[in-house]
Amino acid sequence: MAKRKKVGLGRRKKQNPFLLVFKIGLVFLFFFIFTITFVGKRLMEEPDGVSVSYEEAFIDEVGEKAVLLHSTYGIRPSVTIAQAILESNWGRSKLATRENNYYGIKGSNQTAYSTKEFEEDEWIEIRAEFRSYDSLLASMEDYAKLLRDGTEWDGNLYREVIEAPDYKQAAQALKEAGYATDPDYPEKVISLIETYNLQRFDTDTNENEGQASD
Repeated sequence: MAKRKKVGLGRRKKQNPFLLVFKIGLVFLFFFIFTITFVGKRLMEEPDGVSVSYEEAFIDEVGEKAVLLHSTYGIRPSVTIAQAILESNWGRSKLATRENNYYGIKGSNQTAYSTKEFEEDEWIEIRAEFRSYDSLLASMEDYAKLLRDGTEWDGNLYREVIEAPDYKQAAQALKEAGYATDPDYPEKVISLIETYNLQRFDTDTNENEGQASD
């Protein structure tokens, strides 16, 4: 009887250990280069290597201008910043990105957009015309003039917002003057101020006024 020849897979070829180490090294090298590139880019974009979020950068940009405008128009910076955040959704709304309108200010013969208003205990969607600006600063100045000078039919419409002794009463005065139809508008403004410590910008204006009087 003939012997059956065994058929097998044969002896497995040993992998070169140096080649294995080389492959692993390449993986780690790629990861290292990617990490250094990413971190380096972040450090270049952010001064002194401090991580700055989009929200913080937005607050700083608006806050710097709000403090400057306070000396001319008397609007509390914390309220100015909170309203910009609320009305423009952190500068991401269509009105903000397309028209530089950060405060939802309406105007005749301007650009029309869909917006929601609270009427008769429910939210409804309407089309309204809004003003368009060349820049964030132009939008902020127009907002400040509105609060200081009021409207054509009532020059003192927002007087209590400016004269309010603190940001909480200023937020309430905005609602009473009809700046927005949202029944929770004051609470939203106050929440933004306290969540992001925006009242620190009010302190900056007090310090500047104190230095000016010395």
